[in-house]
Order: sequence, then structure tokens, then C-alpha cells
Amino acid sequence: MVNLYRDTGVVLRTHKLGEADRIVTLLTRRHGKVRAVAKGVRRTSSRFGARLEPFGHVDVQFYTGRTLDVITQVETVDAFALPLVADYQSYTAASAIAETADRLSAEEGEPVLKLYLLVVGALRALAGGERDSSLVLDAFFLRAMSYAGWAPAITECARCGLPGPHAAFSVAAGGSMCQDCRVPGCVHPAPEVLILLNALMHGEWAVAQESVPVVRRDASGLVAAHLQWHLERQLRSLPLVERRAREAAAPGQ
Repeated sequence: MVNLYRDTGVVLRTHKLGEADRIVTLLTRRHGKVRAVAKGVRRTSSRFGARLEPFGHVDVQFYTGRTLDVITQVETVDAFALPLVADYQSYTAASAIAETADRLSAEEGEPVLKLYLLVVGALRALAGGERDSSLVLDAFFLRAMSYAGWAPAITECARCGLPGPHAAFSVAAGGSMCQDCRVPGCVHPAPEVLILLNALMHGEWAVAQESVPVVRRDASGLVAAHLQWHLERQLRSLPLVERRAREAAAPGQ
């Protein structure tokens, strides 16, 4: 039927509607951001209520409505939500990822395949628990900014393109700056910070995982500042993100 369509998507957020329904916002593979009504999902008897929680990766059938589409079928593709909600660090990082994806996909119905793949990949990495959640989050932020056209200059001067590394970094000016181009208000991150940023941007995880906590903290600060400068407002979920590096268990524990 022409009024039905199907897609795979990630649940970004939900809102209550009436006594038993929810409005579900998904980032889908082919249709971009979709806001749809899930009828009766807040009832204990709902057939698919638990599948439409934030971070769920689902296959969904929609019925085209006049104002909002209606969800008629849901099948789980990846149960990311279960491990994410069980770990505070992973949960807060996933919340920041979902909020960022929601902001970057402002137009509903516009395909954003690259952003969808970035979100799925980041949530899969967080749910797997093999990499530090802070590194996964910053890698997502950097790549999402690259998708949006906001990638910070890391290995060259943001103004003249002179190959670096350079000692100065300006969020407002677009990233690293050479001696001749630097502007007032620049910060001067350690060389290791720029190495980490470049590794996260290009998926060099062996390099990223060798970084020490102080370098990760400084890199996270630059990434968050750069992202929120371009979004023009703060991410609500970002202050809740726990950046503490996980400590390895002592032998015998």
C-alpha cells in the first residue's frame, strides 16, 4: 500500500502524548529524521513499547498520517539500550550522541545516511564496552562536525592552511592557527592533544587509547567547545557526561 513505508532507525527521543501514546523521534537510514506516533506503547500490554526506548536500533513500519506518521510494526535490530542504560558513563555519552544527531538533522524527511551510520557506529561501540566512552563520544563529535562542515583544523592552520602542528588553537577561528594567523583568545594545547584529536577523527584507536587522562580531558574540552560554538547553544546532556577514565582492575580482582 502506498500509505505504508518501512525503514531502519535509531530512537533519539520520546515524548508522552495523551494517556497511553508517545511521539517517537527516530533517525532513519533512508528517510532521515522521522517523528511518528506510537499508539498505546505506555500500556503494559503494548506489543512493542520496550523496543521504542531511546537508543533502540529498530526496523519500523510507518503509516503516513496527515500531521504525524503512525508506527504500526517494530522489530529490534540491535538491543543497544540494554547495556547503555546499565552503565552511567555509556548512558550519558549515548544521550549526548542522540541529542547531537537530533540537532544536526533539523529537517524531517531529509536523508542523512552518513549521520545515521555515525550514530549507529558510536552506539554500537558504547554498547560493546571495549573502548572508553569518552573517546567514543569525542570521535563521534569530531566526525559529526566533519559531516556538518564544521570540522576543526587539526594538522594545518585554519586560516592559511599552512601544515602544522601549530601551537595555537581558536574555536572561533576554526581550529589550529599558525604563528602569523593566530588571533587573540587562542589557547595553547599540548602537542599530544592535537595528536589525540587527529587519531579520533581518523579512527586510529591504538593511538587514541595510549593517551593519558589529562590529554583526554583537554581534548574533550576543545571538542565540546568547538561543537557548541557551531550549534550556537549548549547541549543539555553534555554537562551530565562523566569523563572519568575507567580504571583497570587490579590483578586478581
